[in-house]
Amino acid sequence: MSDKSEAEGALNEGQRTALRNLAMKKAGKDVDWITIADARALTDLGLAERNRSGWRITAKGEAVLSEAEAETSSATVLPGPGAA
Repeated sequence: MSDKSEAEGALNEGQRTALRNLAMKKAGKDVDWITIADARALTDLGLAERNRSGWRITAKGEAVLSEAEAETSSATVLPGPGAA
């Protein structure tokens, strides 16, 4: 398992949301508030950093998020019972 996969697996839902929000913020989009505890946890993992203008995603954070999204989009979803 790669460091990126290990970091993604260690994230709780709030931290994953904060990471996605930081990526959208970097892209210039408006985002919801980011919980400080989640942002600090991301900082401890090297996925975000704090500067004068607030929290920002790091290259490692972008890589973890990209890998997680690629895994999600490639997941096979089987139809449920009764699906045509």
